[in-house]
Amino acid sequence: MEPVRVGLLGLGTVGGGTVSVLTRNAAEITRRAGRAIHISHAAAKAYDAAGIEGLDRIERISDDAFAVVNDPTVDIVVELIGGYSPALELVLRAIQNGKHVVTANKALIALHGNEIFAAAQERGVTVAFEAAVAGGIPIIKALREGLAANQIEWVAGIINGTSNFILTEMRDKGREFGEVLKEAQALGYAEADPTFDIEGIDAAHKLTILGAIAFGTPLQFDRTYREGISAIEPLDVQYAGELGYRIKHLGIARRTKQGIEMRVHPTLIPERRLIANVEGVMNAVLVHGDAVGPTLYYGAGAGRFPTASAVVADLIDVTRTLTIDSENRVPHLAFQPDALSDTRILPMAEVETAYYLRMQVVDRPGVLAEVTKILGDRQISIEAIIQKEHLDESMFVPVIFLTQRTKEQNMLDAIARIEMLSFIAGAVTRIRVESLA
Repeated sequence: MEPVRVGLLGLGTVGGGTVSVLTRNAAEITRRAGRAIHISHAAAKAYDAAGIEGLDRIERISDDAFAVVNDPTVDIVVELIGGYSPALELVLRAIQNGKHVVTANKALIALHGNEIFAAAQERGVTVAFEAAVAGGIPIIKALREGLAANQIEWVAGIINGTSNFILTEMRDKGREFGEVLKEAQALGYAEADPTFDIEGIDAAHKLTILGAIAFGTPLQFDRTYREGISAIEPLDVQYAGELGYRIKHLGIARRTKQGIEMRVHPTLIPERRLIANVEGVMNAVLVHGDAVGPTLYYGAGAGRFPTASAVVADLIDVTRTLTIDSENRVPHLAFQPDALSDTRILPMAEVETAYYLRMQVVDRPGVLAEVTKILGDRQISIEAIIQKEHLDESMFVPVIFLTQRTKEQNMLDAIARIEMLSFIAGAVTRIRVESLA
């Protein structure tokens, strides 16, 4: 049987890794796919040829990406350029030309996936995107196929390695956020502009995809709440540890009677949970299905070969389905396109969670009673109150509240009122708490 001919867009970190994996494991891949997979045409503006095994086996390399997607001999286009444009135009052109697509581009899928999947459905081609979420962890395949018998109740994931590295260093070594961020940039974990990582945008892209697959809804990135880790202080990491928690930057998608929660933010998790012990740049996703219960998926969330592993796995999957009628393939978002439900995505103000609150208060009798009254007036029940020792010679002491679950709007109203009290110094630090039970 003739080899499947692949057009590759991008020869950077993941593109080069994809070439190397296809070359190194060619015999095994052929055994699994049923036919050889060969890169016949590649496009890249610049690349490090010395670091790519098998580059000499590519028939043609140019800097014209559109020449690749318009090449009539190419069966599958692999888009590894990233970003929104020209990636979107290239993917849509490839689909229009009747080519299957494999991509690792989470931003593209999260923002334009609905349009891309509709075009692919109409043209009868497949768009595979396993590498777009959690690098080498096959979480999309697990949600879409392995857990297909379940009604997914919730998904919670550490899905950005940069944020997890920073929080791990802050906990283990008591370091400041800014100091660890600089080290993450020096190590190549964070970009020169780290906004996407530390402010939750990257994680929100990934959670948008996971939520759509878990609950059978259209992709709705604009309704995914996101909050970053730049305001987390070493004190909060320390106090969380003393209380038996660890702070992680979580993406959480949960089905409720009122609608679907889609949120990314720092979260206190009980330290006994497996996901609380995921360290450094590693990723992990916890999925709770009604039949199977909780399942945990752990591994490298980024990197040359872990991500290439997912790209090549998608190439093998697409190759296996080339002769299958398009209506009998696994749907892009797990559910049949005409069965997607436009379930309401809850605004953050309506989401219920527990909270960790830290505030600086004047050390005198009656102060805590006023704070607890404000919380009680808004139906916020208190789980615990801890007063710490003076941090310096000032008259203020840190006080930590752990609350039971309440609506976000109740908490926002309470914090606004507390911050107006004359004996409260500065802003109240608020971090959400999840038991993940």
